[in-house]
Amino acid sequence: MPDEQYALEARGIVKIFGNHVALDAVDFGLRAGEVHALLGENGAGKSTLIKILTGAYQPDGGQVLADGQPVHMDNPQQAQTLGIGTVYQEVNLLPNRSVAENLFLGHQPTRFGLVDRRKMERESRDILKRYGLEIDPTSELGAYSVAVQQIVAIARAVELSGKVLILDEPTASLDRYEVERLFEIIRDLKARGLAVVFITHFLDQVFAVADRVTILRNGKLIETRALDAMSRTDVVRLMLGKDVAFSGATGVEDARPMGDILLDFSQYGRKRSVHPFNLTIHKGEVIGVAGLLGSGRTEMARIMFGADAADEGEVAIAGVRTTIARPTDAIRHGFGFCPEDRKAEGIFGELSVRENIIIALQGKLGWFSALNRDEQMEIAGRFGESMDIRAASLDMPIKLLSGGNQQKVILSRWLATDPAFLILDEPTRGIDVGAHAEIVRTINRLRDEGMALVVISSELDEVVAYSTRIVVMRDREMVAELNGENINPGVIVQAIANHHDEELA
Repeated sequence: MPDEQYALEARGIVKIFGNHVALDAVDFGLRAGEVHALLGENGAGKSTLIKILTGAYQPDGGQVLADGQPVHMDNPQQAQTLGIGTVYQEVNLLPNRSVAENLFLGHQPTRFGLVDRRKMERESRDILKRYGLEIDPTSELGAYSVAVQQIVAIARAVELSGKVLILDEPTASLDRYEVERLFEIIRDLKARGLAVVFITHFLDQVFAVADRVTILRNGKLIETRALDAMSRTDVVRLMLGKDVAFSGATGVEDARPMGDILLDFSQYGRKRSVHPFNLTIHKGEVIGVAGLLGSGRTEMARIMFGADAADEGEVAIAGVRTTIARPTDAIRHGFGFCPEDRKAEGIFGELSVRENIIIALQGKLGWFSALNRDEQMEIAGRFGESMDIRAASLDMPIKLLSGGNQQKVILSRWLATDPAFLILDEPTRGIDVGAHAEIVRTINRLRDEGMALVVISSELDEVVAYSTRIVVMRDREMVAELNGENINPGVIVQAIANHHDEELA
């Protein structure tokens, strides 16, 4: 980075958790009066860096500087005294208290030892006007939209801190109008000399509001550069580590005739989650889903499975219009779903390997047809052998297994239900090489046996290798459907990066 004084700077930051290096000698410099985007996929190190810059974590190496002076922050309160404020995606305020109380929480004006409510409400009105909000400061914050709550959170952070504002996914729950209103506020803060860190997964928003970008990947600094010297393709390539000129392996070449249509999603979507999409899925094909984190990949999977109910469009199964309002509907129709976050949403940590494998099948059969222990052991043993699940005992708690073996148990759980349609969200993330290969082999085998699959993956080479078609998501919208020779990493990267008025090369 250039030798200059920054409002906030990180030099050679190292952070280690056990055997995992979360940040490896990362530099970051934030100037007064700029909006600086911080980008990277899951595990890139963005959250860890932000927690170090705000005092939530202490670095294991390197130093943080504020206005050119080294600082040590033991907690976020110390960061606030240095002028550093943070607003997270989930607004961290008190919805059952008034707007004024939230603005002044922890630093209320007092008179004769008591809270001076008149002064607090008067000053709140002045603050809100500066942010374009004509609302009653005495009303409950929870009565207002997420967008208004977000602006109140920003106003509070700026009033408390006043030099640096860190916005972590501030637009994730906002519609386009609300996003533009937020951007007006960010531009005004920039004009007032505030330094703003903007973390988002929406590339269009980065190019709309940011001046510079820093890209992290796997805990390392990849690039810091002015955005006017970069294209969207440059940013995506640096985030994913892929060369858009790559012309390696293409998708599955299959001379077999296309199987019958199993599913037909027509203008299927959910407001504030994923824009309506059209997708027809045949038996015996793998639909790969590509896109950056936050592009709408997981949201698409969740509404397909009924984990989040679609509020527009329709779905037909084998030509019959059907309603998938909840996961039980999906399971009844032969759907299975392996979620991205296996620890939080996939495994039942305290239950045994055996119980985790049979639980979906038992739910499908109903508890009046309970599987006895011998039946459970036969099913679990069969999948344990076929999937090479390495556990000392099928009765040991699944939480004691490695990530790869946990993933194979979750996949076995759904295969035990004999599904017609299987959704896999990042099935190979964070697992060892052997388990990775076993899951890819299973995907190929299931496709060859006639099952329909939707597989979400950030690994472009992997998703290209087993997909018969690929859909690309960007900004919660399906923006491309690729087949034939277009199934290659270069075209996928271009589709992810292209702006609305650009065409695929």
